[in-house]
Amino acid sequence: MADHANAGYERAFGTDDLTFGLGFPLTGSSETVPDVEAEMALAAHAEDLGFDALWARDVPLYWPRFGDAGQSFDVWPWLGHAAAHTDEVALGTASVVLPLRHPLHVAKAAASVDRLSGGRLLLGVATGDRDPEYPAFDVDPGERGARFREAVEVLRTVWTGEFPEVDTDRVTLEGELDLVPEPTADTVPLLPTGHARQDLAWVAEHGDGWLFYHLPDRTLETYLDDWHEAAGEKPYAMAVRTELAEDPAADPEHVHQGYRAGSEWFVEYFRDLDRMGVDHVLVSAGDDDPRRAVTRFGEAVIDRV
Repeated sequence: MADHANAGYERAFGTDDLTFGLGFPLTGSSETVPDVEAEMALAAHAEDLGFDALWARDVPLYWPRFGDAGQSFDVWPWLGHAAAHTDEVALGTASVVLPLRHPLHVAKAAASVDRLSGGRLLLGVATGDRDPEYPAFDVDPGERGARFREAVEVLRTVWTGEFPEVDTDRVTLEGELDLVPEPTADTVPLLPTGHARQDLAWVAEHGDGWLFYHLPDRTLETYLDDWHEAAGEKPYAMAVRTELAEDPAADPEHVHQGYRAGSEWFVEYFRDLDRMGVDHVLVSAGDDDPRRAVTRFGEAVIDRV
């Protein structure tokens, strides 16, 4: 575990056991603005059931062709609001699109949410995947990888040093300005998402963990071997779509980025992921009755894994 781990990092990655997270919106459709009161009630309920993290996506602009507006609200006030309605669960971004945001704004917003939440922020970071957003923000898509590296450098520098000096394409600090507030720990934990247009060695060196997508088991084993060879004990987290069938004994069916199956199969699946070396899974407990779905997953799967 990283020496600078905050409370959220400890919650999600501080044990040898596999931990579970849920992604907003918890109440259903990601194409409309969710019911805020219902979302916060479900967030508190998920925490009570034993979920270890709640993750919010950064979707600056809605693109109907993509069919996903995230939880609609901007990620920073949303997680600040979630912090006020929960107690100990980690709060993660999955993931902030660094090339579309100024690094100093990200640094201040992330440190603020980390402080307001009592050190529970996990900062998933990415280069983005919605093509029309780049011209909308006057960003050259070909510069995404370089802008991502620059942002990570700036974030680390301004979080860890007083009145820092920085000289990059977008940031010039000459030791006369400082960032306040500071994070609760030495830095906010950074989890690059996917490859973020970097090689694995860079991700392993600069990330405090790796957030990836669902992969077939054999591919996942290879990724885990490569990750642990490059990053040592830094954690590996993954997102997997989970649709819990009514029949506990139902066999698995492939769905996009995951499975539909009975609770018996999911229990064994997650036990296998734990043995393989996965540290955290971001699941989806979607259903026509979200509270029932979250409760079923917590009681039928998490409690038994």
